[in-house]
Formats: sequence, C-alpha cells, structure tokens
Amino acid sequence: FFIYNPIRLLVSTCDGVQVGLADAETIFALSSGHGRCGVAVVRASGPASSTALRCMTRLTRNLPPPRKALLRSITDPQSKEVLDRGLVFWFPAPHSFTGEDSVEFHIHGGPAVITAVLHALGSVPGMRPAEAGEFTRRAFQAGKLGLTEVEGLGDLIHAETEAQRRQALRQMSGDLGRLYQDWSHKLKRCLAHVEAFIDFSEDELIEDGVLNQVDTWVCDLQAEIERHLQDERRGERLRTGVQVVIAGAANAGKSSLLNTLCQRPAAIVSPIAGTTRDIVETALDIGGFPVLLSDTAGLRESPDLVEREGVRRARERVDQADLTLVVVDCAHLPSDAEQAATFLEGHLRSVLSPQEQSLLVLNKTDLLPEEQRLELDWELRRVSGLPPVCHISCHTNEGLQDFLAVLHRSVKTLCGDPLSCAPTLTQARHRAHLQQCFAALAQYQRYRDIDLALAAEGVRLALTSLGRITGHVGAEEILDIIFKDFCIGK
Repeated sequence: FFIYNPIRLLVSTCDGVQVGLADAETIFALSSGHGRCGVAVVRASGPASSTALRCMTRLTRNLPPPRKALLRSITDPQSKEVLDRGLVFWFPAPHSFTGEDSVEFHIHGGPAVITAVLHALGSVPGMRPAEAGEFTRRAFQAGKLGLTEVEGLGDLIHAETEAQRRQALRQMSGDLGRLYQDWSHKLKRCLAHVEAFIDFSEDELIEDGVLNQVDTWVCDLQAEIERHLQDERRGERLRTGVQVVIAGAANAGKSSLLNTLCQRPAAIVSPIAGTTRDIVETALDIGGFPVLLSDTAGLRESPDLVEREGVRRARERVDQADLTLVVVDCAHLPSDAEQAATFLEGHLRSVLSPQEQSLLVLNKTDLLPEEQRLELDWELRRVSGLPPVCHISCHTNEGLQDFLAVLHRSVKTLCGDPLSCAPTLTQARHRAHLQQCFAALAQYQRYRDIDLALAAEGVRLALTSLGRITGHVGAEEILDIIFKDFCIGK
C-alpha cells in the first residue's frame, strides 16, 4: 500500500491519487467538546494533512483555497461510504495554529458521526491520534506560542467565571510573556557586559563604567521583580478560586448560609447543634469571581470524638482561608448593645488568627426587635478594629443582597482587576522561578567586589530561572550582545 523512496518520502495511494508525505507523524483529534452538539471540529496537523483532506473529501485536483470554507461530503477512504456532509478548512504551513499543514473538518456533533470520522482518519497512512495537549505542544515548538501563552490558553479553556476569562485571555495574548521577555533581555545584556569586562578589560577594549551600569540595571530589575512578587497572590487566587470559609459556633446558621448562597440543599440543616461534622464545599461565581465556599463544624468543646475531629478540621480550614465568614446567632447576643459588641470582639479572637481577613455575619436578625437591632448596629460602628458587619436572616433572606455586595467587594479586593495595571502572577511555578531569579541577583551584588566570575554566575543563574518561565536562553544571544554593544574585533 505504501513504500519509502530514496529521499525519505512516503508515497501513498488514496482514491487513485498519489500523494508524497514527509517522514513525520501527523496527528488528529476532536478539538471541540465531547457530547452531542450541533457542530464538532476534528483537526489534523502534520505533513499528511493534505492526504487526509484529499482522501476524506475525494478531491483529485488542487487543494481548496487556504482558510476558506468548502462544503464537501466526508467519506471513508476504505469503504467509500459517505459519513457526513460538512465544511472543511485547509491551513497550509506556516499559517496555522501549530505552524504545520493542518486541516479541520466541521461536522455534525453526534457521537456516531464523530466516531466514524475519527476512525476514517486513523485509516489514512501516516496518521495517528493526538496525545493530550499535543497540538499546543507543536504550536510552542514552532514558536507560535510562548510558555506563558500556552498556560494562558489552558486557563482560558478551563475558565468558569468572567474574571478568570479576562485574566487568561490577557496572559494568552502575551502580556505576561512580554514582561518576562523584557526582563530576560535586560539580564542577557547585564551578563554580556560582565563577561565582556572579564574577557576583554585587560586589553582595554571595554570602556570605563561598564560595571557601574550593570549595577544600576541589576538593582532596577531586582526592584521590579520584588514589586511583581508582592501581589498578595491575587492572580493565583483568581485562577484557582478564593477560599472562603464559613465558621462560628454550633447552630449559628452556617449550613443555612451555605445553602442560601449556593441556592440548593448542599448541607444538612437541623435544629440539633453539631449536625455538620466534616467540611462541605461548593464552588460559586460571586460577581464574576470564582469562590470555593466551605461550611465547617461548629466551634465548641465536645466529648464526641468525631465532632472533635470536625472542629480540628474547621480550625485548620480557617487558618488556610483567604476570607472567613464568622457567623453569629443574634438571638444569643447580650441584650445590652455595649456588652454585645464586647462579646463579638472576644468571639472573633477565638475564631480567627491575627491579621486574617473576615466578615462578621449576624444571622437570624429577624428574631431581634427593631430597636435592639438599631442599637447594636450603632454600637458596632463605634468599635474600631471590627471587620465589616452584615445583618442577615437566612430564613427570610433579609439583608442578603447587602451581604452579597459586601462579599463581592471583599472577593474582588482579594483577586484584583485582571485588566488593570501590570499583569499578575498566575502560576505557583512562576513565583518559585522568580524567587530563584531574585536570589541569584542578590548573589551578583554579594560577589560584585569580591569575585567577578561568581557575580557573573549569579546573573547567569537569574537568566536561567527566567528561562524556565519563558524558554531557553542560548549562548549565541549573549555573544550577539557582546559584539554589538562593544564592536569587539571590529
């Protein structure tokens, strides 16, 4: 059916048409989502893409115009059976997502149609199913996407809220990659100047003040990286979700609040104190920001071994939280407003660690007389150091909209605006490599006046750390800067 010729081309016959294929693998896969849908997209990429297009559409002459839709019957190359009728798109290299010859089949999205088309593609010589993420990997290897852009694409595909979409789209468009590439270029220049000074200063080919200039560049870059790292993990929170924990005494209405916020009976609600023993989690979209909301066991002393374990887990989750909703049963507050404020201050100290961000949620306010509620509210406004206070009733939904507005503001503050200011860190690995980069620049400053070779190694390590985020750095780039900046050997 196929033979190899002397120049390593694979010659195949399909529908009577001989097509030469480069000796490389061509991959194919369903690129749209699984399940029944109106239209499904099947993509192939690699040197055999043109063969697949000819075989599946029975084209015997020229390929269709690039990037233009062509309505064709999709057929099985072996049985010649018509599988579907749909649109085909031809993307010749290098103007495709992967940089290779690519073809897309836009077919009807029934499972039987998709399975038949994929099976037919597998029968074309030189074709194999793509591995997970292989199209994007080829795009990266072809220079179509940088590493940070690839990660942004992955985040965009998995984005569930509006703010996540905005952040991922900004990263995929290259904002974060350009920032790191700019830092890489500065480090290359620093390293080139230091190495030029080491190699050529004795021959008086390097002008005075070169190292002073490098000192300034390194110091400025350290300051930029430090500011970038001091983002309070806003981008990472937005990417993974803000950890919001509901905590408080037993039977304060924590599970009722969880059910009210997620609008379904996610947790068991009972008048019996201590009903919740383990962590109950649910994902929410609060004004476009992702939130992972956790209900916890009531905080109290208990002889019950299982409940004590639940309380331990609750306190552990509070320590890990980005924001804690401290729920208090208004019916159990002292009737005197001043004493109630003092009680709430002590209660917050028993639930939270210092510096933890929180909201104080006074639940069951429908059980308080109006006069007592107003006095309590006025007294709490006088107390300094208290977190924002929200009065709600999970039974009547009174105050719920005001509470959601306060919660949204708090979550937005924790995540920041993904479209404003400089791009933020979104990956833990970026933070780790940038911290290594910062430490390596400190090595340059430490050895600058002691051993210039060790100082240069610090800059090289910093460049390597950034390279793990943006891509590899070659020695040729350093040499280019050396000879361009100093005209050595002119």
